[in-house]
Amino acid sequence: QVQVVESGGGLVQAGGSLRLSCVASGNIVRINTMGWYRQAPGKQRELVAGLTSGGSTNYADSVKGRFTISRDNAKNTVYLQMNSLKPEDTAVYYCAANVRASLMAPFRDYWGQGTQVTVSS
Repeated sequence: QVQVVESGGGLVQAGGSLRLSCVASGNIVRINTMGWYRQAPGKQRELVAGLTSGGSTNYADSVKGRFTISRDNAKNTVYLQMNSLKPEDTAVYYCAANVRASLMAPFRDYWGQGTQVTVSS
């Protein structure tokens, strides 16, 4: 079994910063991509940032230049540094990890339960 747990959400004023953390634990042979998604009320879940095990990143256009994704492979942890936050960044942020849980198993995505980020104007 694999668990994915996010932390670091909260309430912040516009222009402020937050740092989200996500740890994957359990039966893990290898982790491929780890990423952050968000879902605002009434909207579909969208990719915010992704980071492969090889170090390649991709960001949503709306967060480029403001958010930075990083990873500690030894700790199975991914971070999202969010600067210059805007009210439109308000959402539940979810972490996803693409994990191989055993040598014979295929990679599959595991999701956390989400952490709320609220940006006040």
